Amino acid sequence: MAESSKSETPPRARGASRSEALPPEPAQTQAPPRAQGASASQSNKTNGRSGLLIDWGGVLTTNLFTSFHEYCIRMEIDPAELGKRFSADPQFRELLISLEKGAIEEGEFEESFAELLGVDSDGLIDGLFAGVQADTAMVDAVRSARKAGIRTALVSNSWGVHRYPHDLFEELFDGVVISGVEKTRKPAKRMYELGAERAGIAAELCVFVDDLPFNLTPAQELGMATVHHTSAETTIPELEGLLGVSLGS
Repeated sequence: MAESSKSETPPRARGASRSEALPPEPAQTQAPPRAQGASASQSNKTNGRSGLLIDWGGVLTTNLFTSFHEYCIRMEIDPAELGKRFSADPQFRELLISLEKGAIEEGEFEESFAELLGVDSDGLIDGLFAGVQADTAMVDAVRSARKAGIRTALVSNSWGVHRYPHDLFEELFDGVVISGVEKTRKPAKRMYELGAERAGIAAELCVFVDDLPFNLTPAQELGMATVHHTSAETTIPELEGLLGVSLGS
């Protein structure tokens, strides 16, 4: 899933098509220290942030490209070949964008991508994502944020919509924005606007988290604070500082 870092395979990149070249990472402001025992309402006064918008694949899950690499090994494909498709193949890029926007069905994507890779199309997407697991520390952090009164929303580009753990959504999120449903994808600003709207909070009060640096720029332009996710160990403390609540770090 861009629902779904992110060597063998290209640098990590659960947002916009990983076939796009990554621009320089946006500068980030150091998160202010968290007041001990601060509540969400107190954080509004201290940091002004009380909404959390977050990506799925590669943020609330384990590394996608690790799973993709494992698929290549199983299928006896050179991992560099898959890497080239993501980084420098315009045909693959258009395929992935169409899939993420819900403009083509999974089967059509699988058939076309399988032809590029020289593999069987049956179960291709499931095979690529077979090694992806929830990152329990990050999922627990979102759960803790919502319990503390932070408004939350998922903002995710999708490789189909049925692989998400929909049973968790009601517990974790006030709103959900999935590209294949919305027929648009990050980095289109509408994805971030919808996230804030469905979380029920103004964009300028939100923090947005993504593992792709270029997906952060539209959020910043809307007044959101941003976090470039590379690991739970770094993201959770940064979120605690921005939101002013304890997330279990």
